[in-house]
Amino acid sequence: MEFHSFLIKYGEIGIKGKNRYMFEDALVRQIRYALSDVDGDFYVHKCHGRVYVDCNGEYDYEETVEHISRVFGIVGICPVVRKEVKEIEELKKDVVSYMGEMYPEGNCTFKVEARRANKRYPMNSMEINCALGEAVLDAFPDMKVDVHNPDVRLNVEIREEVYLYSEIIPGPGGMPVGTNGSAMLLLSGGIDSPVAGYMIAKRGVEIEAVYFHAPPYTSERAKEKVMDLAKLVSVYSGPIKLHVVNFTDIQLYIYEKCPHEELTIIMRRYMMRIAEHFAKKDGCLGLITGESIGQVASQTMQSLAATNAVCTLPVYRPLVGFDKREIVEISEKIGTYEVSIQPFEDCCTIFVAKHPVTKPNLERIEKSELNLTEKIDELMQTALDTTETIIIGQKEADSF
Repeated sequence: MEFHSFLIKYGEIGIKGKNRYMFEDALVRQIRYALSDVDGDFYVHKCHGRVYVDCNGEYDYEETVEHISRVFGIVGICPVVRKEVKEIEELKKDVVSYMGEMYPEGNCTFKVEARRANKRYPMNSMEINCALGEAVLDAFPDMKVDVHNPDVRLNVEIREEVYLYSEIIPGPGGMPVGTNGSAMLLLSGGIDSPVAGYMIAKRGVEIEAVYFHAPPYTSERAKEKVMDLAKLVSVYSGPIKLHVVNFTDIQLYIYEKCPHEELTIIMRRYMMRIAEHFAKKDGCLGLITGESIGQVASQTMQSLAATNAVCTLPVYRPLVGFDKREIVEISEKIGTYEVSIQPFEDCCTIFVAKHPVTKPNLERIEKSELNLTEKIDELMQTALDTTETIIIGQKEADSF
């Protein structure tokens, strides 16, 4: 079957009222971005409250569907066969041919749902339903009509052309990226943080990211691993601005001056401070982490409260109630799992205490941080000044 277009079905966008067009425009942009590296001539456009992808010339069907199905805001992708508007007898032949190719076994129930957008067509929708349903029954005796719960819903839309479609390929849902502001993701080389970025992007949030690098304790390959993860997330979220912060001197200073059982919490608090600096600089509306309650010592309720205390921006934790199995399932679905489990340590795992505090007292943590007063401001400023910023997905971003 040769499909000439895809009808894009969206969910929440349809209830947005007078500003619905803004969400539709964002969805069109995201689809264009998703198809920017697919071979083919695609025309993505809105028409009469619908979003279409018209395919001109040859293209790879599977690759095209795969790329469109990554776009947040889409709940269904309908492959469409377009035909010229014809008299009803010729239209019957087109419909019978379509059903024969799509359902060659012919032993299903069906319902015809006609929509006459072109009011010049001489038959109304109900008359078209009856005529085409009769033609299908005559051609395929094993098929039966079921108007309540059919196996196949044959949609026939009469516009400037006739649109035939019956298959609905599920989309990811959510909202188009860029419709709900931006936020800064604390991205590590682990399993959780890429999933957290994906889930927040699904709600329409544009993603930036910060990664804390600790050479020579972490290798250049660890940095490349994080860049690979950012690239995989960018397939869904669009281009990501990644800030690579050299965190070594800060970590060593904390290791030297602070109680070792508090190392993880204090390091985490300084990471949050730095991430918030870049977030505010770029107009982000919050921070994103991959933390889940109780997963490790630094993610108890008391630990999360201690790290939150240094932030003035809200901290979003989309995985907070997930267990590891659920997080792994999402990471496998979005393709980040195999990269995340590569054996390249990030800075969080190098300076882990043997017996980390699980219920830190905020006053005690703040008192321990007073030991850093002499040099920490200078080290923080150096880390900010030497940060490397990389645009992940730059090639695609040029057409975004």
